[in-house]
Amino acid sequence: MFQLDTDSSKVILSLMNVVLMVVPLVSVVFTTIHFYNSYEFIELMLAQPVNRPVIFLGEYFAVALSLCFAFTAGVGIPMVMYGAGMQGFTLLYSGLMLTLVFVSLAFLSSVLTRDKAKAIGVALLFWFYFSLIYDGLLMWIIYSFSDYPLEKATLVLVSLNPIDLARILMLLQLDISALMGYTGAFYKDFFGSSLGVIFSTSVLTIWILLPVVIALQIFKRKDL
Repeated sequence: MFQLDTDSSKVILSLMNVVLMVVPLVSVVFTTIHFYNSYEFIELMLAQPVNRPVIFLGEYFAVALSLCFAFTAGVGIPMVMYGAGMQGFTLLYSGLMLTLVFVSLAFLSSVLTRDKAKAIGVALLFWFYFSLIYDGLLMWIIYSFSDYPLEKATLVLVSLNPIDLARILMLLQLDISALMGYTGAFYKDFFGSSLGVIFSTSVLTIWILLPVVIALQIFKRKDL
């Protein structure tokens, strides 16, 4: 893509659309399939004098670090080679955070049921909801209450979707927030500041940790 277009901003924008859709999908599908393919190994380890949290977190970090390394190698190396700058770094950061978020959601869906097909269905439902359905609900809310000031309310609603949070961070880096009108100016003032970066990182971190904590509690009590 860098060889097809010399404008790095256009390349980053194209890659953003790919990353926001493909990275979460690959993360949930790969993680769920890996968890059930290693089910016998997990049962073998549970028969040993090893704590369940150690086994669960070992599985989680193995998958998460592998996918993060693959994404960094596939996207990060070309960014460095072609000098994408801060925009490329933001894309890389967003992709890594989304990878960790959806790996966490995939582990949560995997421990909820013993049925592999159901677990994959729940994982895909997570991806479908955050990628497509949530945006439709958000647009309906904004359209229905367009007569009211919704900047701060929309900020809260965006925080409930990690993909939207990553998308806004990328759009603001690409300096096209003017296309988003007054709301875009509000987001630029907020997310463009250090407070916005801290806020977005904190929310994405919560999206990573919360599903893992819930999944770990279920796994500790689960009868395998």
